Amino acid sequence: MRHLGRMVFALLLAVNGVLAGLLLLSAYSPYVDPVAHPLRSCLGLAFPVFLLADVLFLVFWLALRCWRAALLPLAAVLLCSGQVRTYFPLRLGGQEVPEGSIKLLSYNVMCFGWHRKADGPSPILEYLGKSGADVLCLQEYLEVESSGYLSRKDIEKALSAYPYHCVHAVGKARRNHVACYSKFPILSARRLEYGSSANGSVAYKLKVGKDTLTLINNHLESNKLTAEDKSVYADMLRDPEAEKVKSGTRLLAGKLAEASALRAPQADSIAAETARCGRRRVVVCGDFNDSPVSYTHRVACEGMKDAFVQSGCGLGISYNRNRFYFRIDHILYSPDLQAYRCTVDRSIKASDHYPIWCYLSWRS
Repeated sequence: MRHLGRMVFALLLAVNGVLAGLLLLSAYSPYVDPVAHPLRSCLGLAFPVFLLADVLFLVFWLALRCWRAALLPLAAVLLCSGQVRTYFPLRLGGQEVPEGSIKLLSYNVMCFGWHRKADGPSPILEYLGKSGADVLCLQEYLEVESSGYLSRKDIEKALSAYPYHCVHAVGKARRNHVACYSKFPILSARRLEYGSSANGSVAYKLKVGKDTLTLINNHLESNKLTAEDKSVYADMLRDPEAEKVKSGTRLLAGKLAEASALRAPQADSIAAETARCGRRRVVVCGDFNDSPVSYTHRVACEGMKDAFVQSGCGLGISYNRNRFYFRIDHILYSPDLQAYRCTVDRSIKASDHYPIWCYLSWRS
């Protein structure tokens, strides 16, 4: 009986060792080149799963008073404490927003929820109009040619409180658009050139008082999951039968790896642009289509700070469809700025994304 107990203990310890190794691999996957190793670079998506498993093992060993065994999951968690804070920041208590701060809101509007005029006012436009934001950065700002849908004239009328605006078609196909609506003058706007059929980034110069702010609005490469792929994923969660999970995982991993490899040079372009600006008075925001533990986030955030990590709390899940629970919308800022009250606003579900906003002020 004692021999059997030792075997079970050794087996559990071995499983814990594998999970601890996977946790570390996922935590440090942002340092893997997605072009050279696309599959390995996607491990960051599984980071919360491996983290939860290691935390449960830690609780299990502590409950059994197996102190030495508990050191294994504890060491793994401590070795990726930075990634834990990035993925799940905790901030208790409110933050006093300094006078003169600006409110910036980023939102993938999914063609304004494909809203029909006959259905009454657009909930997304109503939300934006009441948001109190000084600057709006919108992605998937698509114009539907049918007269039954919102036109650009309808959108500009609803957002008349923003006298300055720029709308740019991005990607080689020029079908997708990103837009900036601002209460501050937009001095210039230009696309960042990189290869993509339907995605892109636009850099704006805004005149904010006596200062100039560089704002980069992004819609990075999507994961190209079709309705059928999403159905396979939902079926895996509903009925996790072994063969179904194996084939579904292979399909989804291939799609995610391909998109990760395409996003990598896009993130490199953003980092090059922020470096060119000296990372002074720079804000980078938008739909990154990647989690906080990813090559995309790490590279785009180089020399910058993440507003949600610095002033938000919790998971901040910003994608709200198909059970893909990730924070893929981000606001990054240069060290000479300071973020307050960064929030992923779950009060509106008219798009497949939630808006993310924060207050920004200049450091003394």
